[in-house]
Amino acid sequence: MLRSSRRRLAEGLLLTGTALLVAGAVQAQPVPRRVASLNLCTDQLLLALADRSQIASLSRLARDPSLSFMAAEAASVPQNDGGAETLLFERPDLVLAGTYGQQEQAALLRRQGLDVLDLGSWSSLEDGRTQIRSLAHRLGQSERGEALIAQIEAALARARGIVPGKRSILVYERGGWVAAAHSPLNEVLTHMGFSLHQEALGLPTGGAVRLETIVVAPPDFLLVDAGSAEVRDNGTALFAHPALADAVPPERRLALSGRLTICGGPSTPEAIDALRAEVIAKVR
Repeated sequence: MLRSSRRRLAEGLLLTGTALLVAGAVQAQPVPRRVASLNLCTDQLLLALADRSQIASLSRLARDPSLSFMAAEAASVPQNDGGAETLLFERPDLVLAGTYGQQEQAALLRRQGLDVLDLGSWSSLEDGRTQIRSLAHRLGQSERGEALIAQIEAALARARGIVPGKRSILVYERGGWVAAAHSPLNEVLTHMGFSLHQEALGLPTGGAVRLETIVVAPPDFLLVDAGSAEVRDNGTALFAHPALADAVPPERRLALSGRLTICGGPSTPEAIDALRAEVIAKVR
């Protein structure tokens, strides 16, 4: 028994020593001097956290004011075309990529020896905090990461419990799409005091919902894109449907610009504050 205990102790010390060596290697990883981004969401995190001198290039979407929260800040930063060949010529120290639609480029860049960091969409606010801290540390900008997290926390504190009476709400997107109940935006809504209408529709994991279903069992409020009032195509036409207007009239629709919610990151505090303003103005 004693020998066995000593052996386990020795193995434990060996594993601990190995873990410390790995941690030390991570800590010793050099701070990248030239970082390229292939994705709209990584563009905005990079702009918020890095020194301008660290940014080699951003994606072409970074300057689009309809999508990018930091389009003005991106105006003077070089762009890339999203192709692996361009970045192979550019040879940045670090490449930031999304986890959807860019796997082939990322794999090619890795095979050619480039350091690629994949950053996915936030699955929760806690996931977002972890991602911000991780990237900020990698960029050598931990203080900026903590500052951004503090801004998100402050916005959440301002919005906590402001909805009276447990009103129901449904995030209704173009084409009749409903997001899963477990998402950062819905997390903010429940934090404010709303109950999520996905459960009543039998769609806790999200999906497409027919207009007739909402008309028969409408929520107290809809959260829609601020641009939904303008009919531009079939995907936005349903927002102007008379039946939906009767079920959930415009005064019971909270509107939020898509550029605030398409990515988690520097836009998140403003998204929470904008949503709070809509609640104060329309929810009684």
